[in-house]
Amino acid sequence: MTVLPEDPMILFSFINTKLRDNYASLDELCDDMHISKVDLVAKLGSVGFEYNPQQNKFW
Repeated sequence: MTVLPEDPMILFSFINTKLRDNYASLDELCDDMHISKVDLVAKLGSVGFEYNPQQNKFW
């Protein structure tokens, strides 16, 4: 399992950069990095971010 940044703002930036540069979808990122999609969406959602699949980013 990949160690992710604990700070939600840094995590937001980290994940969006990975999505932009390396992955076509959140599912692909989570599968490749062995990250729980449910946990990631919940953690970023707890500070107001949600995933937009059309734009492939959190906002």
